Amino acid sequence: MKKAELTFLSILVPLDFLLVFAAALTAYSLRFGWLASGDFLLFSAGVSVVTVLFLAMSGLYGVSSARRLRMELSRIFLAGSTAMMTVIVVIFFRGELFSSRFIVLAAWFFVIVYLSSGRVAMRLLQRALLRFGIGTHRTVLIGGGDRTTSAMMETFSRYPSVGYKVIKRFAQFDDGTKKELEELLERTEIDDLIVSSPDIGRETLSRILAFAYSHHLSLRYSADPLDTRAKNIEIGTLAGVPVVEVKGTRLDGWGRIFKRVFDVVVAALLIILTSPVMLLTVIAIKLDSKGPILFSRTDDGSPVTRIGEHGKPFRYFKFRSMKPGTHNMRYKELSHLDTREEGPLVKIKDDPRITRVGRFIRRYSIDELPELFLVLVGKMSLIGPRPHLPEEVERYREDQRRVLTIKPGITGMAQVSGRADLTFDEEVKLDIYYIENWSPWLDLIVLVKTPFVVLSRRGAY
Repeated sequence: MKKAELTFLSILVPLDFLLVFAAALTAYSLRFGWLASGDFLLFSAGVSVVTVLFLAMSGLYGVSSARRLRMELSRIFLAGSTAMMTVIVVIFFRGELFSSRFIVLAAWFFVIVYLSSGRVAMRLLQRALLRFGIGTHRTVLIGGGDRTTSAMMETFSRYPSVGYKVIKRFAQFDDGTKKELEELLERTEIDDLIVSSPDIGRETLSRILAFAYSHHLSLRYSADPLDTRAKNIEIGTLAGVPVVEVKGTRLDGWGRIFKRVFDVVVAALLIILTSPVMLLTVIAIKLDSKGPILFSRTDDGSPVTRIGEHGKPFRYFKFRSMKPGTHNMRYKELSHLDTREEGPLVKIKDDPRITRVGRFIRRYSIDELPELFLVLVGKMSLIGPRPHLPEEVERYREDQRRVLTIKPGITGMAQVSGRADLTFDEEVKLDIYYIENWSPWLDLIVLVKTPFVVLSRRGAY
């Protein structure tokens, strides 16, 4: 999802709350004037919250590129009416909260009008920005000379407000196309792949889907809606053509916003709760061995990096658990001790580089506590795939690179399901399951299970 779209989506909840609150004040002013009592203001705030909840249950805050304005307005009418009926029931059981029934009817009218006007205004603003290229999807089109492809090309060219700009078009998807696409991705930003030819073929479509997953691109394709094999799909129309959009993860739109807020709140709380442990760890590391407190630089003095969301590197640090200057020994002098028989990861049991304090803090994952600060600044998440080493990512297969779709996490499905006992393929399968099936409930389960797994020391090296 484009940042502009995410910004608009994040504005909707506070905007709708303010519009409902304004509708209640407008209704009150028509009867009693603008100077409302404190009780009425508090009640209006409660009504606004209830209405927003009904709007959410109607799916008006979900991510949808295909939902039409007419559908949104009808849902606003139903959700707003249901919310006001709920208010009437509450007033009935509590007795008269205020004397005029006119206010309730007027508030219902203004809620519908204000919310509908707000959605129309947001759409007009988005379209105006799209004309200036703000929020436009930079798209690669894959399709031959059929009418469907021609219709899309013409629509995108004539109507910038649709929100798509075709960077390049390929008639087919073969090895040459794949190579050109990879070179194009290195030079410019691309948001979407659109397969416009409905007769592209199942095998070719599967290869395009794998390419889109590994390069973190949104995919839309013209196909029979009953012939979909990917998860997290959305069926709609684009330039008048029925298309299927494949979403790489549920962590988009409000899912992304919720997870970020959850990360910030919980990470801040955990930093406060674990600060005594971190302070003791700092003292123990300094007393145990010479060297820095944090592992933040490699043997040659360059900053330690990990590969994060969408394959972008970021500065990484954690508590130092090894002797200084021994990091690269895992690939050279100690390579014969690698317990991983296959896959890109290197795991060394009874690692001679680890200090006495390091062995203890690794056993209980205390060395990873500084990662909470990386969560606060948005480089990592509390829950997600493991942080990826650049040299390991270079050895990932294309299908394994899908774990880079989201931010790496301090803990995750693999960490609570075996840790180092898992093969890399098993780890990837668990991470992809999380990416495809994310929910707040799943995050909570992983978070609650983590301390029990850590204390049991299962799979810990």
